[in-house]
Amino acid sequence: MPVTIAWIDGCWGEPDDLQLPLSDRGLQLADGLFETILVLDGAAQLLPEHLARWAASAELLGMNPPPSQQDLSGLIDEAIVKSDLHQASGALRLNWSRGSGQGRGIGIANVHQHRFWLTLTPCSTHFQPIKTITSRLERRNRDSVSSRCKTFAYTAAIQARREAERAGADDALLHNTQGDLCCGTVANLLVHRKGAWITPPLSSGCLPGVMRARAISLGIAIEADVGSNLHSSDQALLINSLSCKPIQTHNNQSLTPTASAQELWQLLLKKGGSNR
Repeated sequence: MPVTIAWIDGCWGEPDDLQLPLSDRGLQLADGLFETILVLDGAAQLLPEHLARWAASAELLGMNPPPSQQDLSGLIDEAIVKSDLHQASGALRLNWSRGSGQGRGIGIANVHQHRFWLTLTPCSTHFQPIKTITSRLERRNRDSVSSRCKTFAYTAAIQARREAERAGADDALLHNTQGDLCCGTVANLLVHRKGAWITPPLSSGCLPGVMRARAISLGIAIEADVGSNLHSSDQALLINSLSCKPIQTHNNQSLTPTASAQELWQLLLKKGGSNR
């Protein structure tokens, strides 16, 4: 039966049983990056694409390069064996923090040793229709370097999701600082409008999602401004590595139904392949 497994500093165990130093900047300051990767059929899917984003983000934030595919392949294979995920799906999370420094404060002059750990959790992929709202409380900063990186800092996304749930919805879409829709709390936005799939450009402040990039590279979607709201004639999806959810209603307005969410997601995954 599949189980959750974790690794840090050469030790395997359950996540609650392993230790992260209290001085770690990822814990204290959210000073770190992570990738969430689908494990399917005994392999990490789109691993090179995820690791490329991970490395590019580390460079943007002035961090040391994270472990490479060569460094990780054996560890990931071992995690899949220990989790018994050969016949089931799972979420592999790779974590890279700036590590522990000397003393307190946000300065990085005395930070030398970055820290890596991983978790692998059994999970299901999701394609069910959802209800969304536009968050009134949280926005994406289109000019921030951190908006282009998958950092540990998810407070804004958590608060936007809480706002949605209080309103009786499943998730929230976020405006950027210019008032345009750019993404969901944990997924990229795809909108089918006037016969084509469009997705907000990276200049909007959305995260450069791996599945989003696949859709663009395969010619399935193009970058274009979505505007400040969705229209009843739109079809819309929230897509990431673990799900592709059609938006059924937005701000209590029904959208055009989308029947191909799972097929689209599977097409992007199939065209990308695994790490093997």
